[in-house]
Amino acid sequence: MAPESTKCGYVAIIGKPNVGKSTLLNAILGQKLSITSRKPQTTRHSILGIKTQNNTQVIYVDTPGIHNKIRNNMNRYMNQAAKSAVLGVDLILFILGGANWEQDDENILKFLQGQDVPLFLVVNKVDLIKDKEQLLPFINELKEKTNLQEVLFISALKNKGVDRLQKLISSNLPKAEHIFADDELTDKSARFLVAERVREKLTRRLGAELPYAITVKVEAYEEEEAIIKISAIIYVERDNQKAIVIGKKGAMLKNVGKDAREELEQILGKKILLKLWVKVRSGWADDKRLLNSLGYKGE
Repeated sequence: MAPESTKCGYVAIIGKPNVGKSTLLNAILGQKLSITSRKPQTTRHSILGIKTQNNTQVIYVDTPGIHNKIRNNMNRYMNQAAKSAVLGVDLILFILGGANWEQDDENILKFLQGQDVPLFLVVNKVDLIKDKEQLLPFINELKEKTNLQEVLFISALKNKGVDRLQKLISSNLPKAEHIFADDELTDKSARFLVAERVREKLTRRLGAELPYAITVKVEAYEEEEAIIKISAIIYVERDNQKAIVIGKKGAMLKNVGKDAREELEQILGKKILLKLWVKVRSGWADDKRLLNSLGYKGE
């Protein structure tokens, strides 16, 4: 198509941890790309989600939650990835999780003050808000200090208000040729999707703190005509964590593998042979070499 007849642009989705950024991206795409859980900081990488409809292509950038608690190099890279995601975008979606305005939101506001890009405030989890007027002081502050264009109330989980949000995004995009093929969903590799699915199943099955001590690395990915053979290592920080991940008689690891395999077979469209190992690597979240191999580059 000629450039004058098509629209294309980048849209950054930012906010503090656990406000529903990944849930919103999945709702927009109509399928699951980003992993989700009720635990904060589930998303660790910036992920492109591509939505092409008719003459419009929107390239969404799902980001890790911007937060103050910098405990290690991984947290530092996550913040860098989230903040760098707004560079060169055409629109920013600032996501709030309900009517709670906290220090992390205030810090994001300060960051947004330096961004000369149209901004939408998207208040998610609208069904949990009893009094929308309590957000007025913060909305007024955004209007004074940023390039705020729209304020929308949605429920990403229940898909309420998402269609209107997409229409407003489309109307704010520049005329340009599509960057990706119309059938592309993401820029991430199959290896990345495998590692993320395994980590999601671990996050959902394990206790509150343990998921933060875990990462997953795909060691082998061999695609044959009828089957994909995958080997992955789950890194933990201590021996007692390894025992928990493996579970009694290997039950936890077996269930995690089963959950991940079933979902990956739907995504990749082939039978999956998935082998998981658990290894202790103390301080992996500060190991720059390992983090680099896992994609934590703070870009």
